[in-house]
Amino acid sequence: MIDSLAGIAPDFARYLIEFPFGDIYSRPGLDLRSREIAVVAALTAMGNAAPQLKVHLQAALNVGVTREEIVEVIMQMAVYAGFPAALNGLTAAREVFAAQEEGMS
Repeated sequence: MIDSLAGIAPDFARYLIEFPFGDIYSRPGLDLRSREIAVVAALTAMGNAAPQLKVHLQAALNVGVTREEIVEVIMQMAVYAGFPAALNGLTAAREVFAAQEEGMS
C-alpha cells in the first residue's frame, strides 16, 4: 500500500499506517482478534470497501478468527447493513478463503 501511494501521496500512505496501527491498534482495550472482527464487520457494513475488507479478512485469519466466525460476522451485518452489503462481504470472504487454499497446495 505504501509503495502504491508513494508517487502520489506519500504522506497519506504514512498516515494510513501510523494512525490505525500506531495509535489505535496498539491501545490496550481490545486484543487484535477482537479488533479484526470489528473491522471486518465495519468494512462489510460499508458495502463498498472490498479491497480493504479482503486485507482485513486475511488479517483476521492470521490472528485466529476462524472461517466460520468470519462468515457469521458477515451474515450478522445483513441485519444492520442489508443483504447486498452482506452478500458483497461473503463474496470477498470466498475469494480470500480460495486464495488461502491455493497457497496451501
